[in-house]
Amino acid sequence: MMSNRVEILEEYRQANSQLATLKEKESATVQSTNETVQIEPRYGEEMNYLSNKCAQLDMILEAMDASED
Repeated sequence: MMSNRVEILEEYRQANSQLATLKEKESATVQSTNETVQIEPRYGEEMNYLSNKCAQLDMILEAMDASED
């Protein structure tokens, strides 16, 4: 049971790290101007996938914590 938790935590950490990297890349392409700019996310799909994955892993970890109480 504990090794499972460690694996899930590691997977969560990796997904979160990838998501942070993509967000950083995404924001680096935005130029500051006085005009209104429509931003088309270049990594939107992948960012959505990673956000959902992190949310699911977080729920699993919370459920594991709750079952230990």
